Amino acid sequence: MTTAPTDDPAGSSPTPAAPTPGAEAAAPDDRGPATGRTTSPDTAAELADTMTRAIKRIRRRTSERLEPYGITPGQGRALRTLAHAPGCELPDRAMRLSDLAERLHIAPRSATTVVDALEEVGLVERSPDPADRRAVRILLTEAGRAAVERIGQVRHEVAQEYFGPVSPADQEVLLRVLRSAEAHYAAGAPPRRPAPPGAAR
Repeated sequence: MTTAPTDDPAGSSPTPAAPTPGAEAAAPDDRGPATGRTTSPDTAAELADTMTRAIKRIRRRTSERLEPYGITPGQGRALRTLAHAPGCELPDRAMRLSDLAERLHIAPRSATTVVDALEEVGLVERSPDPADRRAVRILLTEAGRAAVERIGQVRHEVAQEYFGPVSPADQEVLLRVLRSAEAHYAAGAPPRRPAPPGAAR
């Protein structure tokens, strides 16, 4: 246990310094909860590392499950983003290519590459924007909607496999904590920079 320094550089004075008024009340603030345990400064870092490992495992397993369908994780994210956009099946309301790039946090050129691959296998189709002929809107095809359903099923299965052993109550707590952390971080975080070209694949 480290003792508090005194005015005597040699530390030889047998008489402790008189306590400063209010010192007794301030001392407990340096400790953790009433149990006296201190909070480890590495807890947040360990939590981040654990989350990173979990995300890597879930992504790897999801990628393996989607491979038979010929869908990469990046393409899957693009399809889900398009499917969640209002009017995703209407030429005048479907998401623009530029908006898709922004939602995916990637460069427009990377979004073009992703859409090219999806269009090649018939999951999406391009349509001129009726309001701006220079812009392009991306529509989900019937095959694309079916792919979105498969992706959703795969994501559900993988999530159940990973979090299944955790009680529903603990899952609710974890979800609430992560949502709170994300909300606070997003409120003060600077805008994300687009990923390098090709990163979405």
